Amino acid sequence: MTITTKTEFPRTVKEIENLWIPLSDGTKLAARMWVPVDAEENPVPALLEYLPYRKRDGTHVRDALTHPYFAGHGYAAIRVDMRGNGDSEGLMFDEYAQQEQDDALEVIAWLAAQPWCNGKVGMFGISWGGFNALQVAARKPPALKAIVTICSTDDRYEDDVHYKGGTVINEMLGWAATMLAYSSRPPDPLIVGERWREMWMERLENEPFLIIPWLSHPHRDDYWKHGSVCEDYAKIEAPTLVVGGWNDAYSNAVPRLMKGMRTTRKAIIGPWAHKYPHFAVPEPRIGFLQEALRWWDQWLKGSATHISRDPDYRYYVMEPWKPGTFPTRIEGRWIGDSFWGFGHVEVKKWWLNTGGIGPTAGTETPLSICSKQTTGADGGEYCIIWLGPEFPGDQAKDDSDSIIFETPALVTDIDIVGQPALDLEFSVDKPVAHIAVRLNDVWPTGEVSRITYHLQNLCMRDSREFPMPLEPGKHYRMKIKLDDIAWRVPKGHKLRVAISTSYFPMMWPAPEAATVTVYAGKSQLHLPLRKDVAGESPVTWPEPEAAAPVDQTEITPAWNKRETVTDPETGELRIEIVDDFGEQELHPHGLVIGGAGRESYSIMPDDPLSAKMETHWTETRRRGDWNIRTETFGRLTATARHWIVWGKIEAYEGDELVFEREFNEEIPRLLQ
Repeated sequence: MTITTKTEFPRTVKEIENLWIPLSDGTKLAARMWVPVDAEENPVPALLEYLPYRKRDGTHVRDALTHPYFAGHGYAAIRVDMRGNGDSEGLMFDEYAQQEQDDALEVIAWLAAQPWCNGKVGMFGISWGGFNALQVAARKPPALKAIVTICSTDDRYEDDVHYKGGTVINEMLGWAATMLAYSSRPPDPLIVGERWREMWMERLENEPFLIIPWLSHPHRDDYWKHGSVCEDYAKIEAPTLVVGGWNDAYSNAVPRLMKGMRTTRKAIIGPWAHKYPHFAVPEPRIGFLQEALRWWDQWLKGSATHISRDPDYRYYVMEPWKPGTFPTRIEGRWIGDSFWGFGHVEVKKWWLNTGGIGPTAGTETPLSICSKQTTGADGGEYCIIWLGPEFPGDQAKDDSDSIIFETPALVTDIDIVGQPALDLEFSVDKPVAHIAVRLNDVWPTGEVSRITYHLQNLCMRDSREFPMPLEPGKHYRMKIKLDDIAWRVPKGHKLRVAISTSYFPMMWPAPEAATVTVYAGKSQLHLPLRKDVAGESPVTWPEPEAAAPVDQTEITPAWNKRETVTDPETGELRIEIVDDFGEQELHPHGLVIGGAGRESYSIMPDDPLSAKMETHWTETRRRGDWNIRTETFGRLTATARHWIVWGKIEAYEGDELVFEREFNEEIPRLLQ
């Protein structure tokens, strides 16, 4: 769906390319602002997006589409670089730190006090910006009157980019390596002047390799509770629009936030990956900016936009697509409901039997699996950002090394809407064991699409905070909740539950190859099925609109690849991923930017301790004679008792190496 570019707005807009926001400790944060030209005569509400990703040359593409649009409709739209990033002063030592929140409170108070602001502030953002919108709202700054959070989570331990179900996920190093690269880039001399080099060196000397603290907190302790608004949803009083995508890593947080918060809130969930809905993929896109304006106009201007009449949940029920790694559009339909997981939804309980999935319990039968460590090669990326083939592929091969339970071919269409779960009875032969559980759609032609899934460290069967080793041979029972989903399974298709002990590279393997025994006839599938509702009115959206695209020239095009190779002699699995972002010249200031990220994963089929992940990022910035490059590297391996972390930063001026630093850490491996 084409985005309609808007160049005419109710208010004429001016851009202030850099604006300094002073903090109480003397630090200045760099901001970019779009504001109506007459705002000092006719003050407007302020909309804050607060990120570490560089307003000048990081989020500039999406900023151009979004912020001028809001400004043209009577808002001051402000993109602030967090402390220690972009052109801002200071240092950043961790994500979502107390300092980050404290700075945001000062920024909000400063915005509200400006002559062009009417004293009311909204906060919005995707991912990091969505996280801190929730976190800052929980601090209750008086001027913050509403927020819009997109593709974020309420629980930093449960399903952020570090752990899932208590298992270490590949995104742990992947995201730490990304931030190592992002934060290694210098400020722009045209903004900060001759201080740029001093600021750059100070950053490089103090930059954290974030995987080190993340692995050092393997259980859900106070480190993770900080910034997890699920600890006390009632602290959020600002009206909240919660937006997510079924193909995003954080979709579970949408119904949790909706259930937990007590403030006015609404939810939108589309088929999207980790993107803003007005330019999201897969399509269909929606007129998200118009929808956000309804939210802002209601809560920041007092306009009657009738948002109270909207269903609490507006969500997209996806039609299945044949497994592939790059669906550009997913067919389906939009639905509006007042509740999630009940109301029009009935939870069916089906038994997992040796003869398949059925309505009654079969004979208790032990089924054991010790999957090859290469199982999971077709699992796709944990957080799909749309950089090449990131979606899960055909699950048939991974299912072949799993315990599977399957229904007969369906005689009617069914809509799975809510959170499927397994009530699983199991035993193990090792003190630490992991499982990957998938709910799959089996096509009549044999392809297998993954509907939803969960990864689970079985040591955390009772608690994420206080895990306990497993007793070999002992029977356990655990309810394993899969990710929330809205998916139509057509008649003629089959439903399949697949359970494996490996899912690499998404899930890091347990220290020993464990055999897990599932007891058929004692275990159940809980499936939320939505009933057809007679006379139901479909949810409709305006077509997507945006401001004019960014003014830049492509010098070299972006490209990506993902290659999976199995050594025919040793059986070693190796996955190579390259995301090259090309090179662009940004107008009118002439900065030329480039970057490339590379990841590799390898593992032997029978040795969990052979698992290895490596990263290499290149970031370049140049203008005239000024030519800067950083190379960052990361590697994660493990013994049975320790994580082994290595990283490196190299910084160059032209071809001259001007800075070098290494990270070397052994971190105790505790029930993982």
